[in-house]
Amino acid sequence: MIRALAALSAVLCSVVATGAPLAVEQVAPGNYVHYGSHEERSPENLGDNANIGFIVGERCVAVIDTGGSLPLGRALRAAVRRVTPLPVCYVIITHVHPDHLFGTAAFRDDEPQLIGHAELPSALAARGRFYLNTLERDLGASARGSEIVVPQVLVQDRLRLDLGGRMVEVRAWPVAHTDNDLTVFDESTATLWLGDLLFLQHTPVVDGSIVGFLDVLDDLAKIPAKTFVAGHGRSMLPWPQALEAQRHYLQIIVQQTRQALRDGLTIEAAVDAVGIEEASNWINFDLYHRRNVTNAYTELEWED
Repeated sequence: MIRALAALSAVLCSVVATGAPLAVEQVAPGNYVHYGSHEERSPENLGDNANIGFIVGERCVAVIDTGGSLPLGRALRAAVRRVTPLPVCYVIITHVHPDHLFGTAAFRDDEPQLIGHAELPSALAARGRFYLNTLERDLGASARGSEIVVPQVLVQDRLRLDLGGRMVEVRAWPVAHTDNDLTVFDESTATLWLGDLLFLQHTPVVDGSIVGFLDVLDDLAKIPAKTFVAGHGRSMLPWPQALEAQRHYLQIIVQQTRQALRDGLTIEAAVDAVGIEEASNWINFDLYHRRNVTNAYTELEWED
């Protein structure tokens, strides 16, 4: 496994260094996905940690997330060009986290409309400098040119986009994974792009509200999707069954954290105990689980 990951990183670096396109898979007609790595960001993978891609209509293309660095954004743009000469008319950022947005500047010459959640600009203003500093720390010279690009088109509820013979709905969600989550639904193929409202294999991350996250999962399950793209990982399970592992994980944290609060446990004691049995079910558990429990504790201790 380690050798395979090292080989994958070497291939990625070669692709990005030569300006070659990212590898993408057509998961439904006109819907192309590049599946990111579960590794943490490094100079070897250049921030290739999230699933990103694009939808092609008869008139133009909508890009959905742009990757964790400018070189990745350029490789994604090259992948678009390998598939179609049509212009990129929209770039949709599903939320504020850096593995989904630092490639955006690669599409500047296309002059697309940049679309984000209504709360995304404030989140970028609060976190952008920190995200840039940590990107430079982690990638070194490869971070050069990566920047925060603020969306011009803000979605408070729903926005339908016409790509030419293909309508795409962008939907803003209440506070869940973050306070600025969007999904994208291709109506022609019933393909649902979830951003980080769905994690597969990779430990889910709660950066908004764990209770809100569970509520949003209930609403997502009602969407009549035939194909779905998670923010991280992939699954052959049918929709909406693919939501259940993440739902189970979040429910365990909520249930056990509420019990810890009833028992008078400190936050430190809760973090050491809650949900530990889930460790074998998720990649990167040690990096994210304790943070999730901390966030849940601080949220749930204010419940009536």
